[in-house]
Amino acid sequence: METRNFKLDTEWCVVHYPDRPNGFGVLLIGDERHFVDSESSFWTQNEGKRIFLQKVREKGYTVFTSNFYGKNWGSDASVNMARELYTYIMRTEIMNDKIHILAEGMGALAALKLIHEGKINVRSLLLINPILSLTQHLELEKEHKFFHKKLLKELRKAYGMPDSTFDNSILNEEVTLQDVSVPVKIIHVLSGNRAYRQSMLLREYDAMWRKEKLPVSIIYMLPEKKPQLPYQAIRFWKNKEQIL
Repeated sequence: METRNFKLDTEWCVVHYPDRPNGFGVLLIGDERHFVDSESSFWTQNEGKRIFLQKVREKGYTVFTSNFYGKNWGSDASVNMARELYTYIMRTEIMNDKIHILAEGMGALAALKLIHEGKINVRSLLLINPILSLTQHLELEKEHKFFHKKLLKELRKAYGMPDSTFDNSILNEEVTLQDVSVPVKIIHVLSGNRAYRQSMLLREYDAMWRKEKLPVSIIYMLPEKKPQLPYQAIRFWKNKEQIL
């Protein structure tokens, strides 16, 4: 059995099983296009993601994820679902309870909150083109009125706000990388104008993280090097598995 789809609450979830488990699990929290339904998911339909899953499964990793209420933007509901999924997986599967988290784009917002609340055991955090701050992301999108308006609509829906208002309190409650205490690796693929704008912001963050001596490393990657992603991930995870 390679995959198992099941429901928690109202959300579809999936476990991707390796042929020869190494005992370690990876919680995947995806970006805006991420989805899981009764039979499929974005990470099995997209060719690049499917290859990534194949490579990490070949190395023995059990990967599990959820639909996480769609475009959740790090909402409390998505964080609660991630915690429930972790609890369920620890109860039903045989693996080390200290997991890796892989988050892409928007998924980084939920991942940071999940780690910060300290209710699950996390071994490492791998981020791919992460959105690390809603405040900064809103500022970047102001240059494009259509996308800014669309983002505000998605935020209101994700956080249960009235259509006519936007509650800035969600920006004041942001969790940053300074608030988590696990090893972090960021892989930033330089594809598209948004990615280049985000890379400039990431460089500012990097200078601050270095000054504060945070356990954060960053790799900038050209689009043609994306096939290296699973190998970068596996190398990072293996390095953090010396202590069980």
